[in-house]
Amino acid sequence: MAQTSKLPQTPMEAMEKVTESFETAAKEFEVLKFDGQVPESVRAMAENTVNQTREAYERGKEALDESIDALERSFDAAGQGATAFNRKLIDIAQRNLNSGFDFAKSLAGAKTFAEIMELQSAFIRNQFEVFASQAAEVQELTKKIAADASEPLKDQMTKSFEAARKAS
Repeated sequence: MAQTSKLPQTPMEAMEKVTESFETAAKEFEVLKFDGQVPESVRAMAENTVNQTREAYERGKEALDESIDALERSFDAAGQGATAFNRKLIDIAQRNLNSGFDFAKSLAGAKTFAEIMELQSAFIRNQFEVFASQAAEVQELTKKIAADASEPLKDQMTKSFEAARKAS
C-alpha cells in the first residue's frame, strides 16, 4: 500500500516539500545516464530541457521565498497592529473610567440639586465630545493597521507584476 504523506501546514513546509520532490526527481534523472546509443541531438535536447526546468524551478522558488517573506512581514505588522489596537482600547477605557470617577467625586461635592443637574449636563456634553474624539482615534489607528499590514503584500504584488512584465 502506498504511503500517504502529511499535507504541508505552512507555506514554508509546502516550499520544502516541493524542493524535496524536485531534488528527488533530479537525482533520479541523473541516475539515468544516457549510453552511447542515444543520438546526440536527443541527449542535447534532454539536457537543455533539464537546464530550462532547473532555471524555471529556481525562479519559482525565489518568487515563493519572496512571497512567504511578504506574508510573514504582513502577519507581523497585523500582530503589532492588534497589540496597538488593544492598547488603544485599554487607554480609552481607562480615560473613560477616570472621567466617570471624577464625575462621581464632583457629584459628591454638590450641595444643591441644581448643581447636580448642571454637573451632569456638563459631563454628558463633554462625554459626547470625548466619544467622538475616541472614535476618530480608533478609526485612524484602524486605517494605519490596515495599511501597515497590507503594505508588504502590495509591494510583493508590484514586484511580481514587474517581473512578469519584464519576462514577457
